[in-house]
Amino acid sequence: MNKPKQSGNTKGNGRLLPMLLAVIVVLLTLILVFVLTGSKSSGTAELDNLPNYTDVKGKIVVDGLKYEKQPRLGSDEAKVKVIEFADFKCPACKNWTDTYLDTFIKDYVDTGRAQLYFMNFAFIDRDSYLAASAGEAIYRQSNEKFWEYLHKLYANQGDESKIWATQKFILGFVKDNIDGIDYEQFKQDLKNHTYMYDVKEDFKIAGAYGVNGTPKFMVNGVLLPDSSYEGLSAAIEAALSAAP
Repeated sequence: MNKPKQSGNTKGNGRLLPMLLAVIVVLLTLILVFVLTGSKSSGTAELDNLPNYTDVKGKIVVDGLKYEKQPRLGSDEAKVKVIEFADFKCPACKNWTDTYLDTFIKDYVDTGRAQLYFMNFAFIDRDSYLAASAGEAIYRQSNEKFWEYLHKLYANQGDESKIWATQKFILGFVKDNIDGIDYEQFKQDLKNHTYMYDVKEDFKIAGAYGVNGTPKFMVNGVLLPDSSYEGLSAAIEAALSAAP
């Protein structure tokens, strides 16, 4: 009986298959490394655009609350000055704004009884500093637009534990949501960290007056022990009663 002849290349074919598998594995590994490296580089670039307080040049001297430099609501003639210390990444700050700000404006600002100031206490992460400097840049163009920025940024607040207020995010957010400002000037100020000194100055001033978290409130220069609306209202009423 004739038997089928075996190919003389069988041994060679046996060696070729493992070699091909090895090449495929190497190629897949290189592709994976390329994808991960590209993703990491992109993320690193975003982080590189975030400011550090240590990068801010200039000596900061705490010599008062500097009301004149802060965004505000209400009449300059009001007998009570209230400062809110806040971080745009702070969920409790967003909650206070969503729950109480309109009530506060109705009860005290619109009635001329109190004036509200906003002061940065950006401490959660590096994108806190950037979000704060963006607010400063908008305030320098328009006090009214600052408060619009505050409301809308809180409405779009990301996860506190993640870096979300990146340069890319803020530029896109302001372009899409804040009309009536010189966007190119804002873009330049944000990229150049033009107002990071002011953000750091706010932070140093707040810390010197005992602020250690957000939101915190101060009534006529006195820091309140808690952030409840009831406590804030009671302190304002007491200050109004004591005012000449």
